[in-house]
Amino acid sequence: MQIFGVDIGGSGIKGAPVDLGRGDLADERFKVLTPHPATPDKVADGVAEVVDHFGWQGPVGITFPGVVTDGSTVRTAANVDKTWIDVDARALLSERMGGTAVTVINDADAAGVAEMEFGAGRGHGGTVFVLTFGTGIGSALFIDGRLVPNTELGHLELGGHDAEKHASTKVKDDHDMTWEHWARRVQKYLAHVEMLFSPSLFIIGGGVSRKAHKFLPLIKGIKADLVPARLQNNAGIVGAAMQATKEA
Repeated sequence: MQIFGVDIGGSGIKGAPVDLGRGDLADERFKVLTPHPATPDKVADGVAEVVDHFGWQGPVGITFPGVVTDGSTVRTAANVDKTWIDVDARALLSERMGGTAVTVINDADAAGVAEMEFGAGRGHGGTVFVLTFGTGIGSALFIDGRLVPNTELGHLELGGHDAEKHASTKVKDDHDMTWEHWARRVQKYLAHVEMLFSPSLFIIGGGVSRKAHKFLPLIKGIKADLVPARLQNNAGIVGAAMQATKEA
């Protein structure tokens, strides 16, 4: 069975049909740049462009980089335009695609759902975090395999600032940090989350996960197991498609 998934990020909007039997993309993903400012109308146009690229007809699952309540209403918008707040994203995106059935889920939650079903979290009980490092830091918390939605722990205070302003991949790139320097920042963030929640497993996702060998071995003193996401930066697309199936 195939369902279409779209992942809205701070820098790009990417999507593809997803083979839900394998938990993998059924075709090479297509990406457009996230518009700036990333207003609802402009982002909706980008999502429609990604879906139209494949000539897709059918349900579409879509991630959003912020809190989404009741599968529709946007409550936060840290890395897109603030005019998203209180928008009915499901209605807007469905209308832009001619009435297509749409589901909307927090981006890190989508990545987490996919990793727990098909990736590094498969079969793990207890407390598990999937953390996505990119423009910001996304978090997905699972208790015995069940998602606790919209945790948004990239906004924990760390050193007087949002953690994602201290340890996201964007911060690394903007300041041209070495892997060693950035790994120390990630370590400080993980230690803070570990102090609060005592998880048994951290799964590190986002685009940087494909370079996990460059920084994960540099992180010391974390008691939880620390592993890269197996689905890497496709996890959000896969999880969005999974959510679309659940709500169909």
